[in-house]
Amino acid sequence: MQDQPRATDPVERLDPVVLHHIVNTLGWPDLRTLQKEAVHPLMDGEDAILLAPTAGGKTEAATFPMLSAMREKHWTGTSVLYLAPLKALLNNLVHRVDSYAQWLGRRAALWHGDTPESVRRRIRTESPDFLLTTPESLEAMLISIKTDHTHMLGRVRAVVVDEVHAFAGDDRGWHLLAVLERLERLTGQRIQRIGLSATVGNPDTLLTWLQGASPANRPGRVVAPGVTLPASGTASAGAENLPRPAGEVELDYVGSLANAAKVISALHKGEKRLVFCDSRKQVEELGAALRARDVTVFLSHASLSADERARSEQAFAEARDCVIVSTSTLELGIDVGDLDRVIQIDSPSTVASFLQRIGRTGRRAGTARNCLFLATRPDALLQAAGLLTLWTRGWVEPVTPPPSPRHLVAQQLLAVTLQEHRLGDRLWPEQWNGLAPFDRSAGPLLSHLVENGFLDSDGGMLFIGTEAEKHFGRRHFMELTASFTAPPEFTVLAGRKEIGTTDPTVLTEERPGPRRLLLAGRSWQVTFIDWARRRAFVEPVENGGIAKWQGSEARGLSYALTRAMRDVLLGTDPDVRLTRRATTTLAELRMDRAPHEVHPAGTLLVRDADATRWWTWAGYRANATLTASLGNLADPVQRPTDTHVRLRQDLSSKDWKVARSELAESLTLPTVDPRAVRGLKFSAALPPRLASATLAERLVDFDGALGTAREPVRVEWGS
Repeated sequence: MQDQPRATDPVERLDPVVLHHIVNTLGWPDLRTLQKEAVHPLMDGEDAILLAPTAGGKTEAATFPMLSAMREKHWTGTSVLYLAPLKALLNNLVHRVDSYAQWLGRRAALWHGDTPESVRRRIRTESPDFLLTTPESLEAMLISIKTDHTHMLGRVRAVVVDEVHAFAGDDRGWHLLAVLERLERLTGQRIQRIGLSATVGNPDTLLTWLQGASPANRPGRVVAPGVTLPASGTASAGAENLPRPAGEVELDYVGSLANAAKVISALHKGEKRLVFCDSRKQVEELGAALRARDVTVFLSHASLSADERARSEQAFAEARDCVIVSTSTLELGIDVGDLDRVIQIDSPSTVASFLQRIGRTGRRAGTARNCLFLATRPDALLQAAGLLTLWTRGWVEPVTPPPSPRHLVAQQLLAVTLQEHRLGDRLWPEQWNGLAPFDRSAGPLLSHLVENGFLDSDGGMLFIGTEAEKHFGRRHFMELTASFTAPPEFTVLAGRKEIGTTDPTVLTEERPGPRRLLLAGRSWQVTFIDWARRRAFVEPVENGGIAKWQGSEARGLSYALTRAMRDVLLGTDPDVRLTRRATTTLAELRMDRAPHEVHPAGTLLVRDADATRWWTWAGYRANATLTASLGNLADPVQRPTDTHVRLRQDLSSKDWKVARSELAESLTLPTVDPRAVRGLKFSAALPPRLASATLAERLVDFDGALGTAREPVRVEWGS
């Protein structure tokens, strides 16, 4: 990062018309600190990460300097792309960005999967100055035969990536970086990259990641007024603005989802409450339970139709005495109005998610951020207590890209060939400007694509092959533009109105009585199933509906969170308000579990009548690594958990000592279920061995496993 002292007031550097509207149209007496500090680096063309708590004004911190630069540098055409991970977030932002653009006679437009073709035609011919889109839609533009790529995207000068942490920790981040490098090839110049985030533990690393192929040659900085650095060196964005343990964060134990509905219906009447659940099934069941208690309730999750979600979010934004129940879809920066309360059912799996969620409150002057945790199970209470222990220590997870994205390298090789129509079999790495792993190291993968018919080779040029057309060619190769896999679901319709989607098993599994499903917080009876078109027609009924979805395989909890849960069992209380019920249940957990599961001096190996368990408290990935490394000493049937590894019941003390001495020197990759390989997007384009290796390298935690293997172990052999 560069230090660039300036005497000029950054506010005065903004375009006079922009500044006039900030004062007179918005009625702002001044800019926030982040918005001021972003002006110079952004207008000077530096790459940047802008960090601030939720609702900290990050959109304006990026948009006002970009508008001013647009005017100062005479940018024309589509010069700024605004990328976000969710279509709903883009829908929410486009009107705001467009209103700012109109101050200078400029325009913003929206393009994603739901954008009508008539709107796309206008965008292709009348280039907006700001184009709000997703990376997948951006790539769809690049491979579309309807789009003149140079006319539409050749004048892009800057890219704003909202919720950048949501990309960086996921495969969509690799996809984003690859597409940005291809975009720079198209424009023929460096494109300024600006990331916005509310919650990140390693902002400098994130900036280097966002800069792509050659970060050393690109000026950049983190703009983060108010970021604190704990002793661990892990940054906590906006930590001083969060409610510290003064009663604003409360942990309660309610014992069931029905009891959670009872508490929510009785508390905070007259206020606007946002309730987070961590599954669609839980959202539906809680929504139905609240509605049965005459609570005005709205729902939001990914399996509701876009219209249904939009109706819920709009109604919630305009109402007062109401509750909206959501999965993480409302965790990101979608505006649902001025909230009074956030309630968390059970616990998220990361501190970063908690920070996003609590950041939804405390936006009005004189109000504080707040969150009430309602744990429905003892395990969930323990997880919530561990998470809040990490939070009160000022700890936030670092954002780490998933390793070995071989499947996305294959996807990019196919996509860029489709974009260019033909690709030089020696010059192909230039498409990504040397960005690893899309560089020459991908040569063996390219050879596999050619040898197996995904690419054809002729006269030194590469072309799309018949296997690529067979696997990904549907709907003009749109299968190639989605970097994640969604399980097949049935569309649910009441008459002509789409309600959402449901898991096929709800329609196929044996159950007594009429077939009923729960969706949008209401019960529906199935009247007809169109199996060929995957549609279910329904009519409303009073109750009896079932909610069910096949989620992606759980990733398990991290080493840090599981260790914090161990600390709780050993007697640590998070520095937040604990209700009497929470205190009592934690005491019972410690009495029942602590003697057999935790020891203050290290890990615990316990053999009783039914099992031999090594209580590591190392998280799922570290335990999967230890299980694979123990070989035939591990239980061949039982899978590892977040908290322990199952060992063979006939394990001898001698075998254990030998295994312990060898373990730290012989850690191996975890074993991968073949079904998981089939779920890896684009795995069809990979050799089976590499597809398995890719998943194994994403499952491994060598650091956590090694640290655990080197700890003292207390052994308790039962009779």
